Amino acid sequence: MRGVTEDLPLLDAPLLDDLMPWSTAPLRLGRSWIVAPDPRTLRARWDRLVAARGAEREALFRPSRARTPASSVAALPGQRTGTVRFSREAGPCPEPVRLAHGPFDEQWLLPDHRLIDSARPELWRVADAHQLFAVEQGYVPGAAGPALLVTAALPDGRSPAGRPGRIRPLFRRPGGAEPNLAPGLLPLLRARYGSGVAATDLLGWAVAAGVPSPAGCRVPLPADPEVWAAGVALGRELIEVQLRGAGGGARPRLPGGRRPYVRAAVPARPTELGYDPAEEVLSLGEGRISPVPAAAWEFEAGGARMLEQWFAHRTAPAEPGSLEAIGPGGWPQEWTSELLELITVLALLAGRAPERAALTARAASAGVTREALRAAGVLPVPEGARRPASVLDHQEEGPEGQFTLL
Repeated sequence: MRGVTEDLPLLDAPLLDDLMPWSTAPLRLGRSWIVAPDPRTLRARWDRLVAARGAEREALFRPSRARTPASSVAALPGQRTGTVRFSREAGPCPEPVRLAHGPFDEQWLLPDHRLIDSARPELWRVADAHQLFAVEQGYVPGAAGPALLVTAALPDGRSPAGRPGRIRPLFRRPGGAEPNLAPGLLPLLRARYGSGVAATDLLGWAVAAGVPSPAGCRVPLPADPEVWAAGVALGRELIEVQLRGAGGGARPRLPGGRRPYVRAAVPARPTELGYDPAEEVLSLGEGRISPVPAAAWEFEAGGARMLEQWFAHRTAPAEPGSLEAIGPGGWPQEWTSELLELITVLALLAGRAPERAALTARAASAGVTREALRAAGVLPVPEGARRPASVLDHQEEGPEGQFTLL
C-alpha cells in the first residue's frame, strides 16, 4: 500500500474521523514496569513495590508529573483496585488485564489508576465483551503497513515510530449500544448499499479500504454496492484474523495445512533475532522456527517490522534493581506459542494486501466524497458526537474510597 496516499482521488475521500467521530488519544502509561508480556511478572513487580518503604518505594515507583506515590486518584471504571494513596498501599496485586501494547503485541497491564499517567477512563467505561476498538495508526511518510487495526483488548494506541494515532471504540456505550458513527451516516449507507448495513460493516470496510494520509486514515466509500459488499467481506475476514479468536471467533490458520513449527528449542535467554529467506527460518539465538513466510518477516506497521518489535519488547535489557528488571527466569513456553500465532497473523494479513490495494483503487476512482457527505447532511459532525456518551449505570470509587459523581 505504499504511495497510495498520493493519489488525487483519495484527497476527496472521507476521513475515518468523519465516519467514526468519537476518539481518544493513546493512553499515556508513564512507567514501563506496569506492562509485561505475562501476568506473573506483574504480580512479582507489585509484591516487590509494596514490600518497599519510604524513599525506596518512591524510587521503584518512578514518579512523574502526573503520578507519584502521594497522588490522590479515582479507581478506573470497572476495576476493583485501591484508591488510597499508593504510599500507603499494602494490599494484593490487582488482576492484570489484557492490553494491546502497540500494533500486534498483546501484553498485560496493571489496571490501577494510581500507576497510569493518563488512562483515558472513558475507554474503560465502554470496554466489554461487545466492544471492538479501531486503532488508527500514526502516519509515517513512505512507510508500509495498515492504516487501521482492530482489537478486542483495551489498546494503548502506542506507535512504534512514536507518532500517535487515535483510538476509536465501535460503540459509545457498554453492551454494544449506540454505534460510534456520524449521525445520519448509517441511513445514507443503507440507502446506497442495502438495508442490512450495520456499524460492523462500516468497520470492516474501513479495515479493508482505509489508507494512511497526513490528515489521518482516509476511507474511500464506493459508488458500487458490489464493491462495498466485497470490501465488507474482506474486512470482516481481516478483523477475524486480528482478533485471534477473541469473541468466539476462529483462531488464525494458514491455508493448505502450512504452519510454522519449532524446529529447535528457543534458549532461555535469546539475544538475537534473525531470518533466512532461502530456508524460511526464523532464528532466536539457537532456536529455530520454520516455515516462516518472508511476508511475515517483512510485515511493517508504523515504520517498524512487527516480529523484530515483538522480540525486542521481551528481550530488551533493563536497569538492574528496577522493577522492569523483574521478569521470567527463562523464555516461557507461552511466548513461543504467541510468536507462532503472530507469524500466522502477519502472513495472513500480508497475503491479502493485493486485494486491499485493488479494492481501494476501485472505491477511490468513483466514490462518495466528503462533499457528498456534506450535501447529505452527514458533515459537519455535531460536536456532541465527538464526545463520549454519559455512562451513569454504576458508581465509581473516587480517591480515598469516596464515590465519584459522573
